[in-house]
Order: sequence, then C-alpha cells, then structure tokens
Amino acid sequence: MPQARWTMIFLCCLANTINYIDRANLAVAAPTMQRELALDAATLGLILGGFFWTYSVMQMPFGWFADRVGARISLSLAVVWWSVFTGFTAVAHSAGTLLGCRLLLGVGEAGAYPSCAKVSANWFPRSERGLASSIFDSGSRIGSALSLPLVTWLIGSFGWRASLIATGLLRIVWAVFWVAIYRDPEQHRSVTPAQLERLQAERGAPKVVGGSQISWASLFRYRTIWGMMLGFFCLNFVIYFFITWFPTYLVQARGFSLAQLGTLGALPALVAIPGGWLGGFTSDALYRRGWSLTAARKICLVGGMLVSSAITLSAFAPNVYVALLCFAISYASLAFTAASIWSLPADVAPSSGHVASIGGIQNFASNLAGIVTTTFTGVMLTITSGSFAVPLVVAGGFCLLGAGAYLFLVGEIAPLPPLTEGSATPRASMAD
Repeated sequence: MPQARWTMIFLCCLANTINYIDRANLAVAAPTMQRELALDAATLGLILGGFFWTYSVMQMPFGWFADRVGARISLSLAVVWWSVFTGFTAVAHSAGTLLGCRLLLGVGEAGAYPSCAKVSANWFPRSERGLASSIFDSGSRIGSALSLPLVTWLIGSFGWRASLIATGLLRIVWAVFWVAIYRDPEQHRSVTPAQLERLQAERGAPKVVGGSQISWASLFRYRTIWGMMLGFFCLNFVIYFFITWFPTYLVQARGFSLAQLGTLGALPALVAIPGGWLGGFTSDALYRRGWSLTAARKICLVGGMLVSSAITLSAFAPNVYVALLCFAISYASLAFTAASIWSLPADVAPSSGHVASIGGIQNFASNLAGIVTTTFTGVMLTITSGSFAVPLVVAGGFCLLGAGAYLFLVGEIAPLPPLTEGSATPRASMAD
C-alpha cells in the first residue's frame, strides 16, 4: 500500500485536534468574556449552544458536498470557513454578533468528519480502515486534552480575543499544507500503478457500478443506516457528558479543586486516546485473521458499547478514585467503539460517491445527542437538587441501547445493494 496514506490520515488527525482546541477556546474564555460584555448566564448558554445546532444540521449537506467535490476541496473549505468566523468572533462586541459567529462556525466545522471519512476510504483498504479511522478520530481527544493548558495560557498571557485569533491562524497554516500536500491516490505522484491497482481492489466499494442506482435520499430506506444513526447517537450521548458536564461533576459531586481538575480530571480523556487506537487495531486484526468484516466490526462495536456502560457504576462508587476508574473505562471503551463507527461509512457505502454522505448522515444523528445530553442533565440536576445519579444511570442505559442497535439493526457490513424493485424495504435492511 502507498506509504503516503499515513501522511494523509495524520493531517486529518491534526485537523480534528485543531477543531477541538477551537471548540474549547470559547468555553475557557467564557467567564472573562461574560464579564467584559456583560452577558447573563442564559445569554451565554445560548451563545455556547448555538454551535451545535448548525453543526448538526450541516453534517448531511456537507457530506453530500464532500462526495461531489472530493476531500481536498471540502476539508480545506471547511477549515478556512471556520477560521474566518473564529476571527470574527474575536472582534465581536455584542451578544447577537457572538451568536451569529457561533452559528456560522458550526457550519464550517460540520465538514471535518465526513471529509476525513472520505480520506480514509480513498487511501486505506478494508484491512487497515479501522486503524486509520481511529487515528483521525483521536484528534478530538488529543485536542480536548491539549486545549485546557494551551488555551488557558493564551488567554492569561494575551487575552481571549488574541487566543481566538491565534487558533484561527493555526488553522490557516494547516489549510495551506493540506492544499499543497493532499491528493487522492489516483492523482498522487508517489503512488505507483501497481500500488494503485491493489489499493483500488481492496478498498471495498465500487467506483460507480451498482451504487449509482442509489440516490442520497434513498439511503434512509436502509435499516443499516438507521442502526448506524441510533448507535452513534447513543455513543455521543455519553461522549457529550464528558465534554460538557464531567468537570462540573468532579467539582460539585467529588469536591475537586481547579488543580485536581487539570490533573486527575484529565485521566479519562488521556486513557481514551490509546483506547481508540486499540479499537481500530483490534477490528483490523480480526479481519486480517480471517473473521468476516461483519464479525470483526460488530465485536468491537457491540463489545465497546457494553463495556462503556461502566459509567453508571461511577454514580455509586465509594470514593473518587473508583469513580475515576469507572469513567476511564467508559471513555476508553467509547473511543474503542468509535474507531469502527468511523470505518462503517466506507464499509457499507454502495459506491465511493456515498462515503462522506453516509458519514454526514450518522454524524448528524450523533450530534443531536449534544443538545439532548446537555439539556437533560441540566434538568435532572435541577429536579434532584444537584444529584448526578439519574444522568449517569441513563447514560449507561444508552450504552446498552447502542450495543443493541449495532447488533440487531445494523445488518451485514458490506456495500449496500440496490433497492429491490417494487419494494419499500431494501434487501440489505433484512440482512444480519
């Protein structure tokens, strides 16, 4: 296989790392910004949450766009777009302007993951796609781990506006390298004809034949697609607890200081980074050892979701160390699962022109969980006078539901066949 594939997937990982540093930027700057612009808590919450609405909604159109124009254009456009509106955020002086910038920021960032799935499908055979997906997906956790010390230092040294500008410039630099370096294998000078022929034979989905009969809208007629959407929603329901409410839990329920929050509190996210790589490696290794692709992917999808339900045990842990252990097991298991989740778009795409579209569809559903998790947890804390027991038990329940979705709703892990004539239900939807 072409050695250049590792450079391409590393650039995708770097893009997602910067992406998540940027997401944390405004959250870390929020207290300072709130004082400077005289924003009340409700207004600040609306500004911070506005990102998720456009980010979720734009997943599907951006996935379709990436399939039409290719990952080189779609990912560079996405990064430049969100760099520009991060810069505009730095010069905003009102709540309305900040909200508008956050909404437009979500539009741009929506292009990242569908485009990365496209790169993985273009450059990696099925036997390496799990590891490739785990590498680009780990950028989210690397970015989350780096964001707190980096963004805190930038804001403390230069102010929140300068911090936003600095991260925006970082993305522009990345975009220059991406445009200069990235090409699909068919156009890359380092790929020999023999390497290209072997890669094309082992990528799985055909170029156009068969899949050309399946329109974007008809993808929703496959049970497998709905299973992918439900399973990913369940996983992200728990992931977004870690991203949004986990620090508050440690401070309010376990009495963490700010120093402990930056050290012990970072352990679950740090453990999740190698957890994701292990998930991709395991799935690929099983496939190379003769397991069917369906068995190799599903054992990681279902097993990872089942183990991640350990988050419920943290609600009843006798001390903070046992609780952190449960959280670390859960987060690492979610990352383990996510590697196979991001392999699925290329694995089931009926043609190469459907990969990013399917990635956008499942990511749209998954990011609706960000809205549901944050709202549900806040309501439960209000009703129960600050107890996290109900949110953590429900999170564990969603882990089990996600395992069931991947086991029973997602059918055979293979390119979706054309729709059966005269039937509203495609043949592939009944396969398991």
